[in-house]
Amino acid sequence: MRYLPLTPSDREAMLATIGAASIDDLFADVPAEARLDGPIAGLPLHASELAVERHMLALARRNTVAGEVPFFLGCGAYRHHVPASVDHLIQRGEFLTAYTPYQPEIAQGTLQMLFEFQSQVARLFGMDVANASMYDGSTACWEAITMARRITRRGKAVLSGGLHPHYVSVARTMAKYTGDVLDTRLPSLAAEPDTDALIAAIDGETSCVVVQYPDILGRIGDLSALAEACRANKTLLIAVVTEPVALGAIRSPGEMGADIVVGEGQALGVGLQFGGPYVGLFACKQQYVRQMPGRLCGETVDAEGKRGFVLTLSTREQHIRREKATSNICTNSGLCALAFSIHMTLLGEKGLRGLAAINHQAACAAADRLATVPGVELVTPAFFNEFTLRLPQEARPVVRTLAERGVLAGVSLGRLYPGEAALERGLVVAVTETTTTGDVEALATALQEVLA
Repeated sequence: MRYLPLTPSDREAMLATIGAASIDDLFADVPAEARLDGPIAGLPLHASELAVERHMLALARRNTVAGEVPFFLGCGAYRHHVPASVDHLIQRGEFLTAYTPYQPEIAQGTLQMLFEFQSQVARLFGMDVANASMYDGSTACWEAITMARRITRRGKAVLSGGLHPHYVSVARTMAKYTGDVLDTRLPSLAAEPDTDALIAAIDGETSCVVVQYPDILGRIGDLSALAEACRANKTLLIAVVTEPVALGAIRSPGEMGADIVVGEGQALGVGLQFGGPYVGLFACKQQYVRQMPGRLCGETVDAEGKRGFVLTLSTREQHIRREKATSNICTNSGLCALAFSIHMTLLGEKGLRGLAAINHQAACAAADRLATVPGVELVTPAFFNEFTLRLPQEARPVVRTLAERGVLAGVSLGRLYPGEAALERGLVVAVTETTTTGDVEALATALQEVLA
């Protein structure tokens, strides 16, 4: 039986205090089509625990398991092999049950882990300093935009067409409440990102330019010229990395002049998990550290000269006065950050470079094979482990048909950009170390049959 401590009169008093006519008013920003108007369909209102377990298991069996079929989905969430030791270690009681350290001095293990995590992210991104993680890549991207506004005191952000549309959507949602102006654009099915257009969009009101690296189509652009243009205009360059494994093979954004680098750490240590929870990565140049959101763990010594760890910087509203906070993010993805850090530690630099090489080689072989399918054209000649194909017809129905045949072929651009005719034939295919030659051949054969 549910425990409901509030009476109807309690609720009425609370609603009157905040000026809301009903509880439904509190959800006005959620689109009506996304709100339930009754109990969840398909679930019994009353049943035994055993009956509920069987019912939920039957629902779960309707899913297609990523590891049981040829799997080529990507676009910001990637299937990589996670060593069993990662899951074993994160389930140790001191990690699994520990909450965020409000008395940090007594949580030395947690603080040391976060310190090592920060060190790994900073080195991976080629930046001076990283924080102790964010919710996910999309919210980290938005936090970077607001950070750029605080630093430059400008309110316009230029968003590359190669930025993941879900990240753009999050930014649009948040900008409604901050007044930031977002200059957005769509990607084009071209071999190279349109860097010149981004440079041309920079003006005296631009706080930052946001680019994804590699971008939503898998393209790898040289950020150096864009970084130089940003510096000349006192505009910050924000780079978004959704596939951190790529940085084992390509230059880091920091090396090319990015001021802030954010990203999604899911690919290392964290499974697909139906879209979450994930772990946001955030790093910047040293000069901007006091405007960085979240928390920063530091290394120090105690009164006896022994090595120890502390919360060096806490600019979130739980630690300081709300009006001085850089963010209202109230936690960090500590367990997912731990999984990321353990996986990175197991790999080491040599292992990460080796994993990246395996991913790239497998992707090149897959691209070559799929390009032999009649009517299929490879759009991105240079990529890491994700590339875009142009099909001779709309990609969405092709993907659905292939899924019915037990092949998860990739992500159609028509799904990401509904209503955009110029993109509807695009198919983004991701290949990792988990992809076999048999998987590639199954996709190529099924694709050729469906397109015939």
